[in-house]
Amino acid sequence: MGVVLTWLRLELRRRWRSLAVLALLVAFATATVLTAVAGARRGATAVDRLYAETLPATLAVLPNQPHFDWDKVRALPEVAALTTFPVSGFAVEGVPLADNGGGFPPADDEGLRTIEVPKVLEGRLPDPRRVDEVVVSSRFPAVYGKGVGDQVVLKLMSVEQAASEDFDPTTQEPTGPRVRATIVGIIRSAWYSENIGEAPGILCTPALYRTYPRNFLDPDVGYINALVRLKRGSLDEAAFRGDLTRLTGRSDIQIWDNAEKFGGPARRLVSFEAVALLAFGLAALTAAIVLIGQSVARYAAATASDLRTLRAVGLTPRQALASAAAGPFVAALVGTTIGVAGAAVASIWMPIGAAALREPDPGFDVDWLVLGTGWLVTPALVLAGSAAAAAVFLSGGDSTGRRSAVALLASRMGLPVPMVVGARFALEPGRGGSAVPVRPALVGAVAGVLGVLAAFTFSAGVKDAAANPVRFGRTHQLEAYIGMNGQDFGSAAAVTAALGAVARDPAVQAIEDAVSAVAESANQRPGQKTVSVTTYTYAPVGGAAFPVVLTEGRLPAKAGEIVLAPFSARDLGAEVGGQVELRGGTAPVRMTVTGIGFVPAGPHNERTDGGWITPEGHKVLYSGAHYSFKFHGALAALRPDADPKAVAPRLNAAAKDAGGGFITFAPPSPLLEVPQIRDVEELPTLLAGFLGLLATGAVGHALATAVRRRRHEMAVLRALGMTRWQARWTVVTQASLVAAVGLLFGVPLGVALGRTLWRLLADVFPLLYVAPLALGAVLLVWPLTLLTANALAAWPGTMAARLRVAHVLRAE
Repeated sequence: MGVVLTWLRLELRRRWRSLAVLALLVAFATATVLTAVAGARRGATAVDRLYAETLPATLAVLPNQPHFDWDKVRALPEVAALTTFPVSGFAVEGVPLADNGGGFPPADDEGLRTIEVPKVLEGRLPDPRRVDEVVVSSRFPAVYGKGVGDQVVLKLMSVEQAASEDFDPTTQEPTGPRVRATIVGIIRSAWYSENIGEAPGILCTPALYRTYPRNFLDPDVGYINALVRLKRGSLDEAAFRGDLTRLTGRSDIQIWDNAEKFGGPARRLVSFEAVALLAFGLAALTAAIVLIGQSVARYAAATASDLRTLRAVGLTPRQALASAAAGPFVAALVGTTIGVAGAAVASIWMPIGAAALREPDPGFDVDWLVLGTGWLVTPALVLAGSAAAAAVFLSGGDSTGRRSAVALLASRMGLPVPMVVGARFALEPGRGGSAVPVRPALVGAVAGVLGVLAAFTFSAGVKDAAANPVRFGRTHQLEAYIGMNGQDFGSAAAVTAALGAVARDPAVQAIEDAVSAVAESANQRPGQKTVSVTTYTYAPVGGAAFPVVLTEGRLPAKAGEIVLAPFSARDLGAEVGGQVELRGGTAPVRMTVTGIGFVPAGPHNERTDGGWITPEGHKVLYSGAHYSFKFHGALAALRPDADPKAVAPRLNAAAKDAGGGFITFAPPSPLLEVPQIRDVEELPTLLAGFLGLLATGAVGHALATAVRRRRHEMAVLRALGMTRWQARWTVVTQASLVAAVGLLFGVPLGVALGRTLWRLLADVFPLLYVAPLALGAVLLVWPLTLLTANALAAWPGTMAARLRVAHVLRAE
């Protein structure tokens, strides 16, 4: 041990710069890898931890019926807690009307107390007895510049506006009371959370609704829905549904399983982000092993000659190995400690993306499992690597080295000397003391090209989806509401005439007369969950087929057929050609699944939940239901060259002239999936950056090392007549060959990897998969890679050209 410590003190004095650089490399790599891995673990569990800490609602019960008796529902044996909310809202001064930040205010003080008890990120919960206190979601201060202690003005509707079916609070200014309120807290829970792409929310107290009830809704027209927490969670759902049907006499009340409807998409999104972040960490780890491994190997080679001399005077092999590995081990220990500290600090910015909006405890967080493992494993890896490298160099074995078929072919073809020698330098490791590791450079070049192309291919998929709503199943550009809860806003004749007139507009490709209602799975096995399915009638107006995005099968053609949306098909365990049994009215109906496809997103369903049926199928399925339909709407698919904003006024005028003045076409709400997909676009780009760094470092190291370690061979060639320019071209050939190998394998693998990642994302959301191709990147990567490799060859080429031949030959 004394010999090792003595040698270590000498090394720290002689090679402290090399060891300091090694420590910094280890620190940077450790911080990067551990931050990514810890962030992935934290993000992947964010949704589950939020649900575990906030007493979330099990179900959202949506009867959409005036004067509904919630006290009877509250008394059901399965109910642990219930809170109601009016289907209404208010506006906030300084917040765009379209953001609708005050939707679904609480109607009682059960919320935030016995159900959906939020995590308070800052401040406190509001006093339920005060009208002048509010809480906001986490991004509200950043977006609107107001946080805890600041005041906001709540703008309520007038009584006339609240009672009017024509008033739209997202486009028209409320003219009712103005209430000045103070933001007392920032909260987060399963229900009171925001998604990427959504505007931040603001939540008032139940006192505001109790004080101004008619400024929220007309009790004879509007309705109040509820959030319900069951005593045994989803285990009580089937019993609750049965009791609710017996209590109300209605089997068509829509019930959301909140964990599935909201938690499911959130889990899928954060899981994808976690996988992408973990992949980023693994790529960084690969880069660190290659680059730091080369530094460790070079350090071991530098110390080998001195230790061989000490071996001759009594140093044992074990002492020699320990001495060679001591310096890198100490540097790794210091660097790892710095890296762990850096990863702990970086936890302040973790998790990322959608997980950050679900994280119940944002801020500083130390994942001791990840950081502790990294602190132990990293120095051990460096110790093992340096010992292995030292053992090789101390053995003094003179390997003959493998020969390259490419270099042999170049020699037999009689190619110029620089090309032959450059091929040997690029593809052959050499022998003995001049041996150079060439595989890391080749692997690095392949990985760099692969990573860059994969990122650009993935980004091409993102851009294509963001620019084409049809990838998400949205084929219409305008929509209008015609009626709800079994009643149209006008007569059936006026609806028919108005839609017929709209369909004749030259800019209209097709008009869909969509009637929607909610059915439930029937006759499920014990323990199997009830699945709600929002169905839409496929009823094009005027003969032109309305476009529907199908991933399998065909549209329904008769009453007993249905097309299911992807998640509904999954929840029902249904496939094309199979059958499902649904109940929308008094009796269950067996239907054949003819296809899988997307449906329109509505007030109570997403594009991935629901189904398409025929008008005849709607009559059969909902025979005897409380309401003949839940919503009635019209969807307008325009021709590709039509401007929706310019066409909408014309369609509204045509509908009015035909007696349908109550029909107003407007663009649908933006797709939330677009900003969600764009949020994960950064991770593959960062991954490409790390892999590009790996390629640059590996190639640059290989070129410089080849010239330095093979200077004797170069000096001999120079002595035999090789010119300085030929020496430069030798290094250029070496760099070009390494780049060519990277392009040959990296281009097809990069395109394949990018498409694979995009397909995985398409399955997660889901969306219609169209194979992306970043044609510009594929074309540009060839010249850019060659230019980068030759730029890296400039300095080693200059070193080879300026080699002092006589000095090298005497020294060797």
